Amino acid sequence: MKIIFLFLAAFITCSACNNKKATPIAQKEVAAVKKILPSADMQIKLALLAAPLEKRDSCTVYGYDADTLLVTLRKGTNEMICLGDNPCSPGFSVACYSKELEPFMARGRELRKKGMTEKQLFDERGKEVQEGTLKMPKDPAALYVYTAKKEDVNYASGEVKNGYLRSVIYIPFATAASTGLPEKPSASGMPWLMDPGTYGAHIMINP
Repeated sequence: MKIIFLFLAAFITCSACNNKKATPIAQKEVAAVKKILPSADMQIKLALLAAPLEKRDSCTVYGYDADTLLVTLRKGTNEMICLGDNPCSPGFSVACYSKELEPFMARGRELRKKGMTEKQLFDERGKEVQEGTLKMPKDPAALYVYTAKKEDVNYASGEVKNGYLRSVIYIPFATAASTGLPEKPSASGMPWLMDPGTYGAHIMINP
């Protein structure tokens, strides 16, 4: 299950295809990606698939411009930020998270552009949280990630087949004792606590 979290972390903190530390696939195929990049409206429609239905009309949405850089596609009015599918990554993955998580997410994007590994990134953000330069939410904050195979996404209609929605609730420094949650999944769909006792403690819910 740790692998799942690392995949989610890689998704939600990637900011561009054309940075120096991009994957070999991204480096080689940036030009091709630019040609097939969905319109801003389609990126918004697909990104909102990760958001709760009642929140979709008012979410802020980030997506990618013609240079495959992360930009604001729509300014929202509620507490949720949605992130469009990275055109340079394999598969399809969009996310939506509480704006209270934005400092954490934005810092991750900055550090990943420097080529940090997941371990280095986790440690660096942990140090910054301790120093007080990186703020984590004081209350529980949600993240939703919706994934599918690239071939199951219809970029003309915005329909997705066989999509899978995962839910995460960040509760910094929560422990098994403070929440009553197990530290690993003990049954299908049962919530469990990952990274307990750390700034990145979060509840994982995998249907």
